[in-house]
Amino acid sequence: MKPHEESVLSRAARILEAFSQEEPTLTVSEIARRSGLHVATASRLVGELTAHGFLSRDDDRRVRIGVRLWELVVRASPAHSLRDAAMPFMEGVHDVVGHHVQLGVLDGDEVLFLERLSAPNAVINYTRIAGRLPLHASSSGLVLLAHGSPCLKERTLAGPLATYTPATPATSSRLRTALAEVRRQGYAYCPGYVHEEALGVAAPVRDAAGAVVAALSVIVPNDVGAQAVVPVVRTAARGVSSALGAPTGTNGAGV
Repeated sequence: MKPHEESVLSRAARILEAFSQEEPTLTVSEIARRSGLHVATASRLVGELTAHGFLSRDDDRRVRIGVRLWELVVRASPAHSLRDAAMPFMEGVHDVVGHHVQLGVLDGDEVLFLERLSAPNAVINYTRIAGRLPLHASSSGLVLLAHGSPCLKERTLAGPLATYTPATPATSSRLRTALAEVRRQGYAYCPGYVHEEALGVAAPVRDAAGAVVAALSVIVPNDVGAQAVVPVVRTAARGVSSALGAPTGTNGAGV
């Protein structure tokens, strides 16, 4: 599509996508560069988005995502009801585990983390709220991929698969084995997949139709005591599934 044929909505989307968690505030010039728009076009659209509350300006005139956009997303997103159903169970797991507890959903070819509870001095963890990881490298991602569509599996298996540590299942054969194990045992157990000192455990969360809609996971130290958190995570995931109306008996191994 030629620049002059692109819709205003598409240009506005490019502006919103220019922001990241690492750089939540930008100048108009930085927004223009990241979005590929002319500075004058970016400035005009930033002004309009600011007028509607979708963007806001700091005292130094730097631009950030506005509260109005957050309000609309929270009000209408189905992820909000999922988070509300999961939070009491996540808090219970966090009380027991004392490290990181996360709720992830499938978004495109990645796992998107909707919520995360942590603690001071918890084990290293690369995820964050609204952060993403490749499906093959994380416990949540493996759960979602194992229960995903055949097209998603084949597309992921085709690679490329990023390697974070020697333990990362970064070949198609190792990933197939890992997915089969998730399906067999009903959860993902990932020692050192993203960081050698951390271990992820994740279990599926199902909706009223029995479909896997999320993964509840914990990140704990990669040591001999990690196996003890498996029943805690699985029980919590079943609790969230029940709160969403999932049929009983749908969170076991092999399903």
